[in-house]
Amino acid sequence: QVQLVESGGGLVQAGGSLRLSCAASGLAFSGYNMGWFRQAPGKDSEFVAAITWRGGKTYYTDSVKGRFIISGDLAKMQVYLQMNSLKPEDTAVYYCAADPRGRLYVMEYWGKGTRVTVSS
Repeated sequence: QVQLVESGGGLVQAGGSLRLSCAASGLAFSGYNMGWFRQAPGKDSEFVAAITWRGGKTYYTDSVKGRFIISGDLAKMQVYLQMNSLKPEDTAVYYCAADPRGRLYVMEYWGKGTRVTVSS
């Protein structure tokens, strides 16, 4: 079965950086779009970033453009989210997601999440 395991969350001061990792298993990795979503306290989950292997395209929500970078390693079946210039409003649980149907903003499989807290 598909498993996505996130790591790399933690507490960081505003302006700092974190790198999230997602290890995938149980799927034909290259056939899936991969993404990151987040859910802040008291809010709905929201799309953060996605990557498609065909063409290596990346997509970001406006609030993280220029600060976050999504990347991946097909051989290692891992996806990363480099988060720079972090702001308190980036505080959330971050989820890795995968989708076999070519979707970007709604994905079928989710990990359990890793918590990111940005202090001001």
